[in-house]
Amino acid sequence: MKNYLIRSGMSPFDTFDATHIISNNSIGGNVGNLVYQYSVFRTLMTEDVTITPDYYNYDPSRADEINEKYDGYIIPLADAFRDQFVPTLRKYTKLIKKLKIPVYVIGVGLRAPFEPKLNEGFSFDKDVKEFVSAVLEKSNIIGLRGEITSKYLNRLGFREGIDHTVIGCPSMYSFGRELEIRNTNITKDSMICVNSSKLSQNNVLDFITRSLDDYPNHYFIPQWMKELVLAYVGAPPIEKSNDNYPVKMSDHLYMSDRVRFFLNVPTWLDFLRQADLSFGARLHGNITATIAGTPSILIPKDARMRELTEYHGLTHVWWNDITEKTRLEDLVEKADFQSPTKKQGKNFDHFIDFLNKNDLDHIYKNGEPKIVPLNEQLKKVEFKKPVNPISGCNMEEIAYRFESYYPMIEEKNAKKMSAKNTTIKQLQSDLKKKNKEIKYLKGTLNRKSVKAALKTANMFRSK
Repeated sequence: MKNYLIRSGMSPFDTFDATHIISNNSIGGNVGNLVYQYSVFRTLMTEDVTITPDYYNYDPSRADEINEKYDGYIIPLADAFRDQFVPTLRKYTKLIKKLKIPVYVIGVGLRAPFEPKLNEGFSFDKDVKEFVSAVLEKSNIIGLRGEITSKYLNRLGFREGIDHTVIGCPSMYSFGRELEIRNTNITKDSMICVNSSKLSQNNVLDFITRSLDDYPNHYFIPQWMKELVLAYVGAPPIEKSNDNYPVKMSDHLYMSDRVRFFLNVPTWLDFLRQADLSFGARLHGNITATIAGTPSILIPKDARMRELTEYHGLTHVWWNDITEKTRLEDLVEKADFQSPTKKQGKNFDHFIDFLNKNDLDHIYKNGEPKIVPLNEQLKKVEFKKPVNPISGCNMEEIAYRFESYYPMIEEKNAKKMSAKNTTIKQLQSDLKKKNKEIKYLKGTLNRKSVKAALKTANMFRSK
């Protein structure tokens, strides 16, 4: 029996409510993280394997505990090669260097503009190099999200096919080698699921906004933690106002109860299976639709989305091809919704080859499994429903949300204040010690100066 530790804020069996998820950041800032983590759980959890979340506790001081309790550390990542992630990358590097067990990076990518200038390098190159080198000391090969990241690591001196290989996003392999996307007839009455990102270009945001008017039976599915808080308690707004993105409770999508924030993968998949189409600028918003069998159109905005779109053949329209005249119905008519199915088999086989190279057991050792251990355990779980906007709740639900959320926030703020006060007291103590040292050194210096002056004076007197 093997027990693996995995980088994850929650397992597929955890039934955390919104307050717990917000308090502990169980989704790592974006609920899309749950999708590829879910896939890794499902693929690697055999009858002889247990997988335990680290709940994002990757402090290097845990090294001895991890070495003692676990047989390996599984680290699925998204666009971890970026400035904002450097502190986390450094902590992981320190931890990995202390580990004596295998470490498996199952998917990692570079965040860069749509047309990245790899030859110019990035501010985090040194940190990435140290992280990858540390992992390769504990792993046979690293899995990357796409070709752009592969070229980036090549430039840093790592060898394609030996140190790293492109596997795409594990979320695409959630249900195995076969990917079935149903045919659909999109009409004005069709149920449409929409996702968006404030980081998208304005022409994309404008297009998504006007498309909502064309298909009134729509649902907006946000992914940011800030949007979960907004839907759950109505505040604070993400920003004061925005013409092409819902940022506050008074915006139409929230007021008309057309927003759903999912707290787990199974309910997200179930909801998307009811939709006729998913479209928008969120990678995992549309990948989740794809693996649910729902036609989707993705609008990639940067290199990280572009390389995955190209590798998996995701149905898409590039952001710079969208104009003021672009209509969703025109895209639907031209779209090849079966495009991802054409690459799925080959990509899946390569993914399995990657797992085998790392000596990782998985449910596909003998072909398609008759029994999937994760599925069997999920049958016993009662999942939390998606969060709808508080504006559409009855008074009982509103009271429950306020009574669970605000005491948690007060307790969290109190802990932060206590930690700050402790830090301030420590700094004051350190400052006091420093002042004493400076005072002592000044006194010593003054005495030495006086002695030196007297000695010099005596020398002149003797002359």
